[in-house]
Amino acid sequence: MARVLIADDALFARVLLRKMLTDEGHEVVGEASTGREAVEKYAGLRPDIVTLDIIMPDMDGITTLRKIKEIDPKARVIMITSVDSEKRVVECIEAGALGYIIKPFEPSQVLSEIKRVLSRKPEGRPGETEQ
Repeated sequence: MARVLIADDALFARVLLRKMLTDEGHEVVGEASTGREAVEKYAGLRPDIVTLDIIMPDMDGITTLRKIKEIDPKARVIMITSVDSEKRVVECIEAGALGYIIKPFEPSQVLSEIKRVLSRKPEGRPGETEQ
């Protein structure tokens, strides 16, 4: 199962995600309530996957995503947000997100997206080869 970092400013969302992930056998290795905290925790923990809220204090999720990708171009990040707009989805994908979930979410939707993203081969920078 996967090691997961949950980044969301809403405590309720973090608690809900933690429960559904641990109930499925995943290990939540860390939680962050701000973008800066998410970047710091990613650098130290190197989780298999990150769930990342777009709207957070101090640094929005897309900026956070870009900073995580600077640390690790192969980072697997799923954006979670209440903002449902095609423009925002495209922006997230262009920044390197591998998945996108709209709040409110169902556990089956989150777990399915985690499974889908984990099954993808990590992508690095162009020309980079897997070792």
